[in-house]
Amino acid sequence: MIENNRLPSRKETFTAIGIGIVFLFLTATLVGLRLEHILMCSLFMLLFFISPSTRKLAVALMPFILFGISYDYMRIYPNYQLNPIDTRGLYNLEKSLFGINENGTIIIPCEYFSIHHCATADILAGLFYLCWVPVPIAFGLWLYFKDKYLYLKYSMVFLFVNLIGFAGYYIHPAAPPWYVINYGFTPIINTPGNVGGLGRFDQLIGLPIFHSIYGRNANVFAAIPSLHAAYMLIALIYAIMKRCNVAIITLFAIIMVGIWCTAVYASHHYIIDVSLGILCGLVGILIFEKGLLKLNFFKNFVSNYYDYIK
Repeated sequence: MIENNRLPSRKETFTAIGIGIVFLFLTATLVGLRLEHILMCSLFMLLFFISPSTRKLAVALMPFILFGISYDYMRIYPNYQLNPIDTRGLYNLEKSLFGINENGTIIIPCEYFSIHHCATADILAGLFYLCWVPVPIAFGLWLYFKDKYLYLKYSMVFLFVNLIGFAGYYIHPAAPPWYVINYGFTPIINTPGNVGGLGRFDQLIGLPIFHSIYGRNANVFAAIPSLHAAYMLIALIYAIMKRCNVAIITLFAIIMVGIWCTAVYASHHYIIDVSLGILCGLVGILIFEKGLLKLNFFKNFVSNYYDYIK
C-alpha cells in the first residue's frame, strides 16, 4: 500500500518515470508520437505525483490506459498482413441469414437502412454511439469511488474483452458494411475511416463529431467482433453485480440495445459482427470471473493490485 507521505517512494518514482520514457520512445519509434500520447503520459505523471490519492487513481486507470495503447499499437502490424481480408464472404453470409427483399432484390439490413432512414433515428443513433466508450469509462470511475475491488475486476475485464476482440481482428480481418457499400469487394489497403450513416447525425447538428472520431481509425478492416456491442454489455452486467438501482440498470440496457441497433443502422457492423461482439463480452466475463480468478497466481496479482489502490 502507498504510505501516507505525499511523495512516492524512490522505487515508485523510478518505475513510473521509466515506464513513461519507454512508452514515449516506443510510440515515437513504432507508430509516431502524437499530441494525445504526450497528454496521456503527462496526465498519468501528474496524477501519480500530485498526492497519494491521485497516485492510486493513476495506477487504477492502467487497464483503460493499456486498452488505448494496445488499440493504437495495432498500427505496427496491421491484421491484414497476417490473414486475408474478408469482404465478400461476410457480406454474403449476412445476406443469406438476414437479407431483406427490396423491390425484388435481396439486400442486407445495412443497405436497407442506408435507403430507409429518418432524422429522428439519425439523432438517436448518434447519441447512442457517443455513449459506447464514455459511459462504460464513467461507470468505471464511479465504481472506483464506490467499490474499488469490483472496479478492479470491471476494468480488467474491459481490457481482457478488448484483447480477445483484437485477437479476433487478426484471426479474421473483415471489412465493415460501409466499406462494401462504398468500395465493393476489392480490399484497398490504407482506406481511411468512414462515418457511415453517422454522417447524417453530423449534418443534422452541424458539427463534424463523428468525422473527427473515425478519421483516426487505426484499421478499418476490424469488423469482427463488434466491440461496440461488448462495452455496454460489460457495464450492464457489473452494474447488476453492484446492485445498482433499477433506473441505472434500465438506462444501461437501453443504451446497450441502442448501440447494437445503431451499429447496423449506420452500416458500421453486420448483425453477425454485433452477435459475435456480444458473445465476446459474455465469454470474456465468464473466463475472467470463473477461470482466471480461480488461478492462485492471478488471484494474488489482483489482491496485490487491490491493496495498492484501496
